[in-house]
Amino acid sequence: MRHAGTSSAKDIADAYDLPQEALAKILQKLAKAKLLVSHPGTNGGYSLAKAPHAITALEVIRLIDGPLFMTACASDKECQVTNCNVKEPLARVSHSITEVLRKLTIAEMMESNGNGAAKAVPHELVSLV
Repeated sequence: MRHAGTSSAKDIADAYDLPQEALAKILQKLAKAKLLVSHPGTNGGYSLAKAPHAITALEVIRLIDGPLFMTACASDKECQVTNCNVKEPLARVSHSITEVLRKLTIAEMMESNGNGAAKAVPHELVSLV
């Protein structure tokens, strides 16, 4: 019997048609960062370590992909182009996206969008929190 509130990497990969090996690496990264709890063993899997309203999309994206920016010139790195007209607008767009993701929680992603669309996070991962 599987731990209550857990989903295996295989179950999630099958449900969302994702490569199991790639998903397993992401889940391990999230467990190492203490966003997920790993339940080892034959009947193990993963469950959320915190309530879904306490985890933001930005937090998850940064753990998986690193710093978030649209282009290299939107990062803190020095731009080599002089008289650039796009750096500041791109920085504003990047900041806006970051703020939206900072406010968007896993709980909100789980809510239906009103037209019966599938939820973004497997229910099994949040049934304990």
